[in-house]
Amino acid sequence: MPYVNIKITDEDATSEQKAKLIEGVTRLLQDVLGKNPATMIVIIDEVPTDNWGIAGEQVTSRRRRGM
Repeated sequence: MPYVNIKITDEDATSEQKAKLIEGVTRLLQDVLGKNPATMIVIIDEVPTDNWGIAGEQVTSRRRRGM
């Protein structure tokens, strides 16, 4: 039973985009590993940019600077 956890920052991913991620990951596991889609679990966690860091800095700060 594959379990996939996708973590993204909470910056406006639409419901349609999330549905495409879930469908795409499911199809990939089926095509590459032969896994049964009925047994797959895909979770999308949206993390506030204050709680996501890159190179020792909050993503919120980096976004303000245009990085």
